[in-house]
Amino acid sequence: MSKQRTDRLNSLLKEVISEVIRRDVRNPHVNELFTITRVDISKDLHYAKVYFSVIGTTEQKAETLAALQTAAGFIAVQSSKKVVMRYFPTLTFKLDDSVDKHMRIEELLHKISTEKQTRKEVSEEDDATT
Repeated sequence: MSKQRTDRLNSLLKEVISEVIRRDVRNPHVNELFTITRVDISKDLHYAKVYFSVIGTTEQKAETLAALQTAAGFIAVQSSKKVVMRYFPTLTFKLDDSVDKHMRIEELLHKISTEKQTRKEVSEEDDATT
């Protein structure tokens, strides 16, 4: 299958699965502040990994992951009604922590920048006093 077709299918599944979760899944453990970040469908179109991120505590992230795994069959059935495919893929949900990693890197870079500025100011004060 062509890469372009796979990319289009991944994008379509991302939108449809996100919509189904928001509208049809009534599990209180699914955090409202979640986002489907990407979908990777296998070459044979039988399996799809659904990556999502959640804004919240580690406990909320774990609850959301467990709730989505439990509802995976329901989500697949509801999504298959909106996407015409010969076989709808089996969904596996994975927590995407790339946003958290990005925020941590930004925090470290800011800390380094602040420390550089502080050292520069201290060195300028030392130069002025001598």
